[in-house]
Amino acid sequence: MACAPGVGVPPPAAPAGRTVDLVQALTANKLRPVNRKVASIHPTAIRLSPASGNGVAWIDGTDFSTGTIEVDARGRSAAQLSYVGLAFHRKDDDTYEAVYLRPFNFQSSDPERKQHAVQYIQLPEHDYDNLRRDFPEEFENPIDGPIAATDWVRLRVVVGAGSAQIYVGAAGTPTLDVRRLGRLYGGQIGLWVGNGSDGDFANLVVTPAVTIP
Repeated sequence: MACAPGVGVPPPAAPAGRTVDLVQALTANKLRPVNRKVASIHPTAIRLSPASGNGVAWIDGTDFSTGTIEVDARGRSAAQLSYVGLAFHRKDDDTYEAVYLRPFNFQSSDPERKQHAVQYIQLPEHDYDNLRRDFPEEFENPIDGPIAATDWVRLRVVVGAGSAQIYVGAAGTPTLDVRRLGRLYGGQIGLWVGNGSDGDFANLVVTPAVTIP
């Protein structure tokens, strides 16, 4: 995705739903970080700090059941240290669904690593390791196209009653199409990073509308 001249974030896409201004949400104390710190890095973008364990910045006042969540996310090329994505259907800080990218695997020459570029999980029961063991390759896929590890990437998640389709970049077909796990039917949306990872986020759009007081 091309960046606007002179700035390090992508220009906002024409929204189909309601845009959540992440910097404004941060300023208004409507981003509630768990195991991370959040800072503004641009008038339209925020960064979650690195730390051990998973981290989420929950967006206070949001409630989401089915529909579409999309965001621009940026990771790094550091192997095993960059996991960026979206969390949704929060029951509590440890129980939710998430979809995330492993940017360091986008263009890997190792076919097995390249296969592990996009991941769906449902925590705490179904993390990536037991999904990989019990359902090999069902809940992760490679990406299409020449996306670099340090690029801003549009991540779009279409959540249905029993399935989720994940689109990465300009792909017109799902990069990953999975059955949803667990029994989570609604809850907050969050910006998600994995163990040891930081991550940058901008241009969050939610369809149907998300309620922010």
